[in-house]
Amino acid sequence: MTLHNTIEILNTAVFFYAITISIAYVVLALLSARAIHVYMRKNKFVDHNLILTSPHAPSVSLIAPAYNEEKSIVENIRSLLSIHYTSFEVIIVNDGSKDNTLQTIIDAYQLVPVQYFVNNKLNTKTVRAVYKSTNRAFKKLIVVDKENGGKADALNAGINVSQYDLITCIDVDCVVEQDAILKLVKPFLEERNHVIATGGVVRIANSCVVRHGRLVEIHAPKNIIPRYQVIEYLRAFLLGRMAWSKLNGLLLISGALGIFDKSVVIACGGYRTDTVGEDMELVVRMRKYMTDHKLKYRVVYIPDPLCWTEAPDDYKVLARQRNRWMRGTMETLWFHKYLFLNPKYGLLGLVSYPFWLFFEWLAPIVEFLGLLYFIFLVFIGYSNWHFFLILFFTVYFFAITISILALVYEEFSYRQYAKHADIIKFISTLLVEPLIYHPRSVWWGLKGNLDKFKGYGSWGEMTRTGFTEKPSESKE
Repeated sequence: MTLHNTIEILNTAVFFYAITISIAYVVLALLSARAIHVYMRKNKFVDHNLILTSPHAPSVSLIAPAYNEEKSIVENIRSLLSIHYTSFEVIIVNDGSKDNTLQTIIDAYQLVPVQYFVNNKLNTKTVRAVYKSTNRAFKKLIVVDKENGGKADALNAGINVSQYDLITCIDVDCVVEQDAILKLVKPFLEERNHVIATGGVVRIANSCVVRHGRLVEIHAPKNIIPRYQVIEYLRAFLLGRMAWSKLNGLLLISGALGIFDKSVVIACGGYRTDTVGEDMELVVRMRKYMTDHKLKYRVVYIPDPLCWTEAPDDYKVLARQRNRWMRGTMETLWFHKYLFLNPKYGLLGLVSYPFWLFFEWLAPIVEFLGLLYFIFLVFIGYSNWHFFLILFFTVYFFAITISILALVYEEFSYRQYAKHADIIKFISTLLVEPLIYHPRSVWWGLKGNLDKFKGYGSWGEMTRTGFTEKPSESKE
């Protein structure tokens, strides 16, 4: 085979990959548009407060692992305790924090150690103490202090302590909307098939204002790094997960906020502690469990903005997060490699798994190798600059079109960013994102691959600055 023929084959392969992934994203966008439209029309006049009085409303245990969250832990717990729901408990699991997280909680919520029954169905690191508040206003709060074992181990400890049939696993650095649980439990009540998990949209809270654990002012992040992530999250949640939910092919419920059927979680063995992608891995394992036992089920995502999280605002911390996400994806795909094109698992094996394999894991590798390939062509004099420029601008305009579409979905649905200045900031951000932010994302994904193959398994430190607290207005 001549060099010319080899180059032609490689060019065709790259072109086919680019066309395939573009078509996939367009199809997902169209499915998401339909799913969001149906959801909003169906729930336009729904009063979710009726669930509060329903005798069928399930009780929920909210489990939030905390590791070195001293700066924002008080407001985060206050947000969880202010959730509008009848029967729930809040379980904070202090996973061996090295800072003053535990003492901060004890002081703020008047905690004392108590004798508490722990049902050790899931193996965890040693639980040192369980705390309850002496203040009746915080009777729903339970704090578990344990040896450090990682997020998955902390969640398992929370599950052992929990007393209700549904568990909500949530990142403690999030501010949760008051009606979040009402909306997340609704699919458990109305779906004909067994719902094993539900999730909702996660938004970026940087530069927003929090008062008494509630988000009172929404702003576009001042720092461009969190703004990049706003665009990224809108694409992921509104154009991605909504479509997969409609297809019942969703592989991931965000660790920031999700409700799970505790009986299925325990039957599956709880969260795996040997992966940094425990949220995705658990959902895949739960889906496999239901299929293996020939049980009809659903994993549901809803487009409501239910929770707000503090995103990394510097590249160093963000790089660690994305590195971890890639390693977690690789681990999940490897653990469940038997799903690949396995007709026994239907859409999960024939569509969802291959999509994540080729377009989530493989994408940064293909992009990086494509860049090296182009440099090689330039070096040997085979480069076609005219074709390259056409391809470059085609990809660029496709990327910003998808981002604009996500922003349009946001504006025509829940319109959290009502100020024109915020929209202008986002438009200016998405115009430069493919040129500045995306190449970094590709490198972080590639680095995640390299670190995984080297055996690097650390979670990585995630530093927080804490939410902006708006002081209560006082009367003179």
